[in-house]
Amino acid sequence: MTPVIVALFDDYGIADRVRTQLVQDGFPTDRVELTSLLETGQADAEPGDAFVARVSNYFHTLLDQDERHDGKAGELAGRVRRGNSAIAVHPRTDYEIDSARRILHRNHPVAVAEILH
Repeated sequence: MTPVIVALFDDYGIADRVRTQLVQDGFPTDRVELTSLLETGQADAEPGDAFVARVSNYFHTLLDQDERHDGKAGELAGRVRRGNSAIAVHPRTDYEIDSARRILHRNHPVAVAEILH
């Protein structure tokens, strides 16, 4: 499985700030993805005629590799469609996992999903 941590925030501004903090901490920009109504990010690369389908496919691509998150992809997609913003981080080492968790949690996400092994 490809490691990923997805955190959902109430506000685009907070998610944008979190992305900046992660990049400043050393995460390459291609391993930190912001998805929202204002910035569709990687969701635009997914198949689908409308943002609704593309954002749903995006979260399913990230989270469906682990059955423990069954239903989480749909929940996150629905919340982004209703105005929340999501940050997906792709850590590669234990240090990066710890760093991403610290940065995400100090910004008070409303939901977090992790697939690490």
